[in-house]
Amino acid sequence: MSRESTLSRQSALRRLAAHEARWLVSLGWWAARRRIGVAPGSRALGYAGAQAAFVYGLTFVCVVETVAVGVLLADHPAAHAVMLVLDCYTVLMMLGLQAAAVTRPHVLGADTLWLREGARRDLRIPLERIAAVRHDLRFVRAAEKDGGAAVELAVGGQTSVTVELSEPVVAVGLLGRRESVRTVRFHADDARAAVTELRERVAAVAARREQAAAGAAPRTDGTAAGAAPPAEGTATGAGRGGGG
Repeated sequence: MSRESTLSRQSALRRLAAHEARWLVSLGWWAARRRIGVAPGSRALGYAGAQAAFVYGLTFVCVVETVAVGVLLADHPAAHAVMLVLDCYTVLMMLGLQAAAVTRPHVLGADTLWLREGARRDLRIPLERIAAVRHDLRFVRAAEKDGGAAVELAVGGQTSVTVELSEPVVAVGLLGRRESVRTVRFHADDARAAVTELRERVAAVAARREQAAAGAAPRTDGTAAGAAPPAEGTATGAGRGGGG
């Protein structure tokens, strides 16, 4: 096995271990009713509602299956113990999936849109690179790519917001695969409100950039930006006329 292949496999294993740690930590934050990475002044855009019914339903099925297997294997202590551990871990993992989605919402900051897919991956987009935002409900049936330049962070098999970028950003997958994307689709529980606020923040960033550019532009009278013009009555080239 080549050294590159070994390093790649080790990197993938580290990423999987980090993913496991993230959703386990999320269970504690969920129990404490707190969110991760939402700073003061930032807006949390939740997306966990779209998958809640499915996750809780599947968790209930797993619990029923755990009890049924326990009854069937009551006369086989070793097999019962192994299956009990596996089933309990499965139930914990299902709850961790929902906990990660609840405690790690998308975050809209003053300059950055931070998109997250539970504990799996995240993507940070500078607001200055956003060219267009629209409400766009899509049900994902296959990996849909726009010339290899789109990424979808679907929840419950759907996305509801599409963001078009003026410059590409790099999206990193769970196992470390990197791709340059110009279109990002994600889900928000209140998609229309998310689109409205995102547009407002993008406009605010554009306004700040225009103000900064105007402040740095040279004045038409030849003085530097920010410099005060000559005071009225002060000689600017010719001396004051003297008496006599």
